Amino acid sequence: MTTDTATPPSASPEALQQALTDLFAPWVQALALRVESVGAAEVTLRLPHSPQLSRVGDMLCGQAMMAAADTAMVLALMRHFGAFRPCTTVQMSTSFLKPLSGQDALVQARVLRAGRTLAFGEIELRGATDGTSVCRASTTYALL
Repeated sequence: MTTDTATPPSASPEALQQALTDLFAPWVQALALRVESVGAAEVTLRLPHSPQLSRVGDMLCGQAMMAAADTAMVLALMRHFGAFRPCTTVQMSTSFLKPLSGQDALVQARVLRAGRTLAFGEIELRGATDGTSVCRASTTYALL
């Protein structure tokens, strides 16, 4: 894991990894997401390849990609604010660019703008082995 030097303890890579256990439903935990790297307002997670998340042809299913993207953005918001803030997804627009087969996915979420009541972000999923972009999403969250 990599991090910048001005990380609040509540948004450190270790705290974000713990948040995956503490804040998310068991079915999200079953994705086995791991914090790969963090920046000021961004987080990259690793979504391990798994037969349970695959469709015919060993392709990662879209539902798993969207759940990983949504989860990564919540953690990116934690990085942005320095701590968890209750939020809810208002909108998520997802484009699936090509199938991902037989490799882990890297899920990079970045906060574009966060105000008092709304936050906006973008997420890219790419193959961990070949770096090919396979999915992009834009999101809006209500900050509660």
